[in-house]
Amino acid sequence: MFGKLEDKVAIITGAGQGIGAGIARVFAAAGAKVMVATRTASNGEDTVNAIREAGGTAELCVVDIGQLENVERAVAETVDHWGGIDIMLHNAASFLGGPVEAYSEDDLETVLSVNLKACFRLSKAVIPILKQRGGGRLLFTSSVTGPRVVMPGTSYYAASKGGMNAFIRTAAIELARDNITVNGVEPGFIRTAAMELLADEEGMAQMAKYIPAGYIGDPEDIAYCMLYLASDEARYLTGQTICIDGGSTLPESPVFLEELDGIRELAGSS
Repeated sequence: MFGKLEDKVAIITGAGQGIGAGIARVFAAAGAKVMVATRTASNGEDTVNAIREAGGTAELCVVDIGQLENVERAVAETVDHWGGIDIMLHNAASFLGGPVEAYSEDDLETVLSVNLKACFRLSKAVIPILKQRGGGRLLFTSSVTGPRVVMPGTSYYAASKGGMNAFIRTAAIELARDNITVNGVEPGFIRTAAMELLADEEGMAQMAKYIPAGYIGDPEDIAYCMLYLASDEARYLTGQTICIDGGSTLPESPVFLEELDGIRELAGSS
């Protein structure tokens, strides 16, 4: 059956909440043994408990993935638990930001370490293990912000995600002959705890008006795409990022969304 991950071992960073937690639950439901690698213990425990209550297998590694020694520890703990790794999914992210002319060296280093440098560190730690297993998956949660669109005050984050996409393409060609695929997903607006801090229900309803699909996505919308990328069915797909945004990056301008309703009315009356 499609998307089965029985006997696969997955390490997922930033899996304590939001998109990462959704991915962890979906992977566990598909049969994977999941290492929930996250900075906040309480959030990680919630994810692990949800997986176990649903009959899945998961362990918790409390870790700040922005440091090299922590990356190595998370990978080592995963191998100690289950003897290897088949899927590495880097989802953890820092959203610190500010205007370019007033950038903070500390904040810039934090964002690049968590979002971009961790791509290199995690991959280097995991690649020898994947080669021993005969292949595997390197997966990354990128973003539409940076590779496709930008917002004021997000230059650190946007640059890190643009760099992540370049990393994905380069690593993919280097590892293709080792049966290791490298891919990512670019989420648009997704309903997470971080999103709920930015906007209340009324605010999110206003944001949804600018999304052609008409609503803000859920973590599972990202998780099921990641499930495909992690599966055997995706063996011939590598070096790619898939945009999942409800169509929000399609219009040249939000003005055209008003025309969309007019077109729908004409189609309904014809």
